[in-house]
Amino acid sequence: MKDFPKIPDTEFKTRMQKFKEKMEKEKIDLVVVFSNLLDPSAVRYFTDVSPINESAALVIPLEGEPIMCSGQACHEWSKHKSKVKDVRIFPEVGEVSGVEYNIGGQFDFEDLFKELKDKYSIGKIGIIGDLIFPYEIYKKLERIFPDAEKSSAEALMYELRMRKSKNEIACIKKAAEIITDTFEYAVPRIKPGVTELDIQADIESQMLRLGAEAYTLSFSPMIPSGPENSNLCMCRNTLRKVGESEMINPSAGTLYEGYNAPICTPVVLGKIPDEIKEAVKVAYEAKNIVADALRPGVTSRQLFEIYGKFLTKYGYKKYSPYASVHSSGMLECETPFFSSTKDIIVVENMAVCIDAYFKGFSWGAFRDEETYIVRKDGAELITKFNQKYIPELIK
Repeated sequence: MKDFPKIPDTEFKTRMQKFKEKMEKEKIDLVVVFSNLLDPSAVRYFTDVSPINESAALVIPLEGEPIMCSGQACHEWSKHKSKVKDVRIFPEVGEVSGVEYNIGGQFDFEDLFKELKDKYSIGKIGIIGDLIFPYEIYKKLERIFPDAEKSSAEALMYELRMRKSKNEIACIKKAAEIITDTFEYAVPRIKPGVTELDIQADIESQMLRLGAEAYTLSFSPMIPSGPENSNLCMCRNTLRKVGESEMINPSAGTLYEGYNAPICTPVVLGKIPDEIKEAVKVAYEAKNIVADALRPGVTSRQLFEIYGKFLTKYGYKKYSPYASVHSSGMLECETPFFSSTKDIIVVENMAVCIDAYFKGFSWGAFRDEETYIVRKDGAELITKFNQKYIPELIK
């Protein structure tokens, strides 16, 4: 459908081909990829499979065909979706409670690794899923390949993911369109007496009606309000009722075809106190100054210097607990993470979020965050809500 773009099958084939070229260059004979519900992006990048209520894995031999590894419960879904045709069932990536399924055709990772060892010469193995890779699978890898060199291969994958394709950008822009339209619907419905959960319900239900598959990966919708809740960097929404002249900070994004776009908006009902107005004004201007500097070739260190210098000028640097820019794509915040101490170089067609986050005030905290695509001549803002709403809030 024209208005609902997708990643074509040919692009998945190209991704696998390019990744194997990187494997060959690094002399890696086998890569084992693991994804779970917190980060399903690695397996999905190559297969289009996002596991349901389970984890998933992918085994990529340099010389042979890849094998998609599904849990028992969603193996039919995996076969339905997977661009990798060899889909097998492995209890090690099934439900965490270890549910036993009485279905045929189940495999064990130890047997799979033995099969690969018999077929190929494997001296170097790469791992993707550094922070989540399961001990249960890793110990079987060690047992079958005790002499093989093992190291992280995540950087090879993210080198491919960093620069978005035309189709990826179309999906990210669709996610941005959905979350923009969602905020245009949900924010005006915020009235004194509604709860944080009421606001979350409006946001999530509307994004689904507009075509999102879910909210953003790695970033659950948060609606912190008031001095206590909003000063929590991450929070679960509650039955707290919002009121006038206090900070309410809807923070959410959409997941569309595996791609993400978030918005975070400071909202104040009724009269906005001067100290909140001034802080929101500075954050909004700081975000826009960073956006003006966002272009291919600039480094993360340079962007942070621009942001920090502006906050220092107006006395707000001490209220900014982290720097303002991060990569986005198949996760709301994904590698490469922009650093104030390392020179991460911005490239064309990168998806980037600018997140002006202020906290530690007596009245609370807030984020002003939007999503951009880096073009050859500058940053394209693709989430449009804050650029209309915030100037009205602080005028």
